[in-house]
Amino acid sequence: MTTDPTAPRLLTIAVLTFRRPRDLDAVLPLLVDQARGVRALGVEARVLVVDNDASGSGRERVEAAALAAAGTGDGVTVDYVVEATPGIASARNRALGESGDSDLLVFIDDDERPSEAWLGALVALQAETGAAAVVGPVRSEYEVEPEPFIVEGRFFVRRRLATGTSVDVAATNNLLLDLAEVRRQGLTFDVALGQLGGEDTLFTRSLVAGGGTILWCAEAVVTDVVPAHRVTRRWVVQRAYSSGNGWALTSVMLSERGASRLATRLRLSAKGVVRVAGGLARYAVGTVTRPLGRRSLGQRARGIRTMARGAGMVAGAWGAGYCEYGRGDG
Repeated sequence: MTTDPTAPRLLTIAVLTFRRPRDLDAVLPLLVDQARGVRALGVEARVLVVDNDASGSGRERVEAAALAAAGTGDGVTVDYVVEATPGIASARNRALGESGDSDLLVFIDDDERPSEAWLGALVALQAETGAAAVVGPVRSEYEVEPEPFIVEGRFFVRRRLATGTSVDVAATNNLLLDLAEVRRQGLTFDVALGQLGGEDTLFTRSLVAGGGTILWCAEAVVTDVVPAHRVTRRWVVQRAYSSGNGWALTSVMLSERGASRLATRLRLSAKGVVRVAGGLARYAVGTVTRPLGRRSLGQRARGIRTMARGAGMVAGAWGAGYCEYGRGDG
């Protein structure tokens, strides 16, 4: 951590990876450019790749990127570590541990591509406000065109907020953290959720519960490159289930044990049942109005999405998790 107020702030750009060599080839040069760009803001940034493949399959790609960065002579480094413990939470914790000298840490996924203004916008808003974290929007691009069911169901539609809006939860695929606040609260990612998902939900909700502020930055856009195997009905419905499941699991974990936790379970169960019933009703309307075409399809698709999320909430309320990050996901 920097202690001299006149010294540049130190930032680590952490990208987690698991057997995605083409994505590393695409994203690492972009991240090196982002690191160069924030020097004008008084920030010295480096790129850190955390490979969650114990065999170190990404090493060759990262070393090539590091050599290319070093060849420019501008001092941007690309570092590589292997985190052999399976699970995204272990990889995120390794990024935290490897950022001991940094003031700021930003997470981006290996299958995402940052916009030109991305890192500068995150850093500038954090410097202006002193927020514990800053989160930006994610847009999707697809390897294959999604079918109408997925489009009309709005499965890949994400929230859009005004810059400076305070949020109480955030994903870590486009998130900047003030490490002083993270260290003050003693936060890490819960490895019990490592392959279930929801570790970022628990982390960011805990950050807010501990007094930190998370702000939205509309200008800090990244693009998510969605592979073909995720543009299927099965995957998007499972993801909706996982979303509800993770919210419920983390809500229970954040509640106090005893009567308070039981009340949380019951409240989540009731909300989940309402969602299932509402989704079923919407699906029924879509079925009855099927001759109307696409509008009817949207009703059915959104009904299934709502049912899936509600079912995940009920299951999560009672401790049943869904393994979102199994190794077969790629």
